[in-house]
Order: sequence, then structure tokens, then C-alpha cells
Amino acid sequence: MRGALAFGSLAMLAVAVPVLAQSAPQPAPAQSAAPAPSGPDFLTRPFGAMRPLPSGVRLSGAPVQGALLRGTAPRGVTALDLDGVKVPVAPDGAFLLGFNRDAPPLGVLTVTFADGQVVTEPLTVEPRAWRREFVAVAARGGVPSEAFMARRKPELEMIEAARARQSDSAGWRQQFIWPATGRVSGIFGSQRIYAGEPGSFHSGVDVAGSVGTPVVAPADGVVILAAPTPFSLEGNLLMIDHGMGLNSAFLHLSAIDVKLGDTVRQGQPIGRIGATGRATGPHLHWSMKWNDARIDPQLLVGPMAQ
Repeated sequence: MRGALAFGSLAMLAVAVPVLAQSAPQPAPAQSAAPAPSGPDFLTRPFGAMRPLPSGVRLSGAPVQGALLRGTAPRGVTALDLDGVKVPVAPDGAFLLGFNRDAPPLGVLTVTFADGQVVTEPLTVEPRAWRREFVAVAARGGVPSEAFMARRKPELEMIEAARARQSDSAGWRQQFIWPATGRVSGIFGSQRIYAGEPGSFHSGVDVAGSVGTPVVAPADGVVILAAPTPFSLEGNLLMIDHGMGLNSAFLHLSAIDVKLGDTVRQGQPIGRIGATGRATGPHLHWSMKWNDARIDPQLLVGPMAQ
């Protein structure tokens, strides 16, 4: 989160302005599809076979910026941490690892055993070629007004409190599905550069749709926030915890069909697409976090079946 923004950038939602494409002085293309990563086709192979590390830890998935990996720890492991952040481990040894959008090239997984042995596993994190749009003018907005911040502060506190709630949901073990189908109108990680100054990156994936289009749970979970009134930026905001530090947020809904504390099942209707909050049209913004790492939802669900 940058400044007062919890899920995205005010600048990203500003009205259209002249844009210079990165490679030529012409308008940048619309964000209708994900950019090609600089390696394997991550969008069609979210996970793969488990591969062992020297410590006996096994990982499935590629360490890539914005990616989520699944893993299993061998018997005798008492603790895991990734770059100093504690990694929750289930009783059967299963766990998740998440890499932020701007994760550095090298991550370190520290494995602690019951006999006191500590093994460090270096993980090379592959960078991605994020889409950037170069805008010839300065970003609009400036310093938020006192009135806006007075409204925004309790909203941010509610979001922070929601993310602090932990559930025992096993949704994190499932193969995630798209919460809505339609045109992908915004991609994770894209960013505008305003007169040389980078704006906040887009923190989720956007799916365009008509107001009232159903939104379903991408995996099992527990509702940790159902905004009682529309938030200033996110509009009708719904957040679901999938367990093990992984949660989803659904922004700009026209309606929320579940309540705080509800247990939801994969595919269950949870809300409806809308244009509430700071939105330029009806769409679903779906963002995910593992602990504090921003995760690209498209890497979990793969191509959308229309």
C-alpha cells in the first residue's frame, strides 16, 4: 500500500490522458491481456510437479514475481521463514510461499529442524516484464484533502483489521477458479509513469462485466470483511480469507451477498459486479495477498474459460 491507497492507485483510475508507449510515441495498447513473461508460460501452468530441495523441502511452482508456490516440509521441520517472514505450516507439512510483485532476484527460505539444524535454501526469483504506460503529464490528485483522509482513515483500519483475522479454511489447498468471466480489462503489475514519476502499480486483475453479473468464491474461505457502506476507493468491498496467510479482495461490487464471518465454498455466489467507489466503469477488481506479498491472481487460475 502506498500512502492512503490500500488496493490500487488514484492515478491509475484518473480520466484518460495522452499516453506514450514504451517503444514508440503512440498510445499504449489497452490492458486486455497479460504481457508475456520472460520465461515459461506461467499463465497456462500455475503449478507443476513437486521438486525437492537439498533440505528435503519440496516445492511446486516457479519462483516468479507475483507468484504463489505450494510446498511440503519433511518430518522434523519445526519452522520455516522466507526472507525473515514466518511461513505457516499445516500439520501434514503443506505450506504456501508468495513472492511480491517487486520481489528481489534472490529469496532465502530458512528451514529449522527439531535437532537444531538450520538449512538455508536460496531461491532465484525470476523477474517479469511489467506493462508500463508513459504519460506525458503529471499525475492528477495531489495531496488528499483533510475531508478525504478523515473518511479514509477508518476504512484503512477496517482493511488492516480484516487482514489480521486468521481462519482455519483449507481453501488455499484448492485449484482456484475465476470469480467472474468476461474481458480482462486490467492486469496485475501494470503501471503508469507520469512525467517520469511512477504511479502505484495495479494490484489485481480486472474483469469487465455488466452491473449485477454474479461473482463467485474462487476457493473456500471465511468472510473477513463485508463493507457496511461503500468505501471511498474500493466501493462495496468484500474480503475472504483462504487460510495460511492467503486472502482475496473483491472491489467495486454492486452488491455483497454474504456477511462477516460466513464460511463460503468454491463457486458459491458472493456478490455482483458493479462500479462503486473510484471506478471508470462496471468491473470486478480481484486482488490477492499472501501475508504482505501482492500475488497475481492470473498465475493461480490460468486462462479463462469463456
